[in-house]
Amino acid sequence: MYYLSTRDKTLRFTPAQAIAQGLSRDGGLFVPETIPQLPAGAMDKLKDMTYQQRAAYVMGFYLDGFTQEELTGFAERAYGPDKFDTPAVAPLRKVDDATYCLELWHGPTCAFKDMALQMLPHLLSASLVKNEEERTVCILVATSGDTGKGALEGFKDVPHTRIMVFYPKDGVSEIQELQMRTQEGDNVGVCAVVGNFDDAQTGVKKLFSEEKLRETLNERGYFFSSANSINWGRVLPQVVYYVSSYADLLKAGAIKEGDPINICVPTGNFGNILAAYYAKRMGVPVNKLICASNSNNVLTDFLKTGTYDRNRPFYTTVSPSMDILISSNLERLLYAFSGEDDKLVADYMSQLNASGRYEVDDAIKAQIRDQFAAGFTSENETEETIGKMWKEKHYLIDTHSAVAFHVLEQYRKETGDNTVAVVASTASPFKFGDAVLKAIGVNDVKSGVALLDQLAEVSGIPAPAPLAALKTKTPRFDQCVEKENMEQAVLGFLS
Repeated sequence: MYYLSTRDKTLRFTPAQAIAQGLSRDGGLFVPETIPQLPAGAMDKLKDMTYQQRAAYVMGFYLDGFTQEELTGFAERAYGPDKFDTPAVAPLRKVDDATYCLELWHGPTCAFKDMALQMLPHLLSASLVKNEEERTVCILVATSGDTGKGALEGFKDVPHTRIMVFYPKDGVSEIQELQMRTQEGDNVGVCAVVGNFDDAQTGVKKLFSEEKLRETLNERGYFFSSANSINWGRVLPQVVYYVSSYADLLKAGAIKEGDPINICVPTGNFGNILAAYYAKRMGVPVNKLICASNSNNVLTDFLKTGTYDRNRPFYTTVSPSMDILISSNLERLLYAFSGEDDKLVADYMSQLNASGRYEVDDAIKAQIRDQFAAGFTSENETEETIGKMWKEKHYLIDTHSAVAFHVLEQYRKETGDNTVAVVASTASPFKFGDAVLKAIGVNDVKSGVALLDQLAEVSGIPAPAPLAALKTKTPRFDQCVEKENMEQAVLGFLS
């Protein structure tokens, strides 16, 4: 199988080349030339596999040139007991007879990004060997909070790699910022950017396209790659956990094989729900993909109207990992829904860059209506949902997961569709302790790491060990730059 650019499908790359490069030189995203189908009886096999075995099995369909032995070894190292605090890795928790929560935050940084970013370093390191690459790869990351720490932890001291993470100053939670600023490792760098996540993400994409900068780094023995979800090596491991969730529902007797499910995902950059779409394309019986947004509801508006318009107010919310107005991974869906029309996709992206908006054609709109539903949640509704889940279910959830639970409730009221639903829970509530404490009725909320002890005491739930360890760590990084100076920050890091 080869990988093509969403903006020029005449460009063909092996899986190893696509993963190592991260982003196509024309600015497009790599997509597989075909979506493989799960064979008959696959779910019956998968339901009795460990998560590690499921990961190797599913990824093997997409990674020509990687052996099952290699992928099994990667999965065992990525999802082992020294990384994840539960043997299930991505456990499925029953909320009620029609609702299950896919907990994706049991890894080393307590967020769903670990599910991909513990795997990506293994895929990338192997790709460099397969490509006979002698230069050192410099991973550039823009983060709205969780990707940064996940990438830093995944690539910490990995040979022949350097990693530089940019995050929006005052645009992440205190705990998220502390996680990044205290990151250990000799090959890591962290820098705040004055602005929002879109400024950081746009800046990173620009660095990838700067020919003169690439030449300078090549002379120094470096080349760029990405750990953001623009890299196919990030999206593919996420496909695994949606396939796995269906297998777990079968194993639990919650559904019968072939029964459809709905999947509700809180997302800002669209990568997480895109992975669910690919799982559906592979043959997982999914009825509706329900996209949940916060007040930055550009995706909700697009999925309902077919018009993408980022010309709107930007809100800083209690669910900061979704505070995004430019959803990069949507480009991959446009490629699929346009009939793989790379020229049309390139035109939409050109319009977005020039005017901040585009409108898709009627054929794409019809496919969106058929497969997706969408809704958004206000700040008050987010907090109310956290409080309601704690009071009625004694289930503590974070702000992003609350967005999804509220949107699912809205969807069910509007449509009467009570199909069994899987809600993607993307972060530990302890990462957003201030908002969670207020939502469950605590008025005098502490700050910083003191939040961890306070939430643990109030809830009776111990703080995850990786977060509790922050209490003894000292920040290493304090650099902050204007978005125009990100290139200088990278050159300084690689000097």
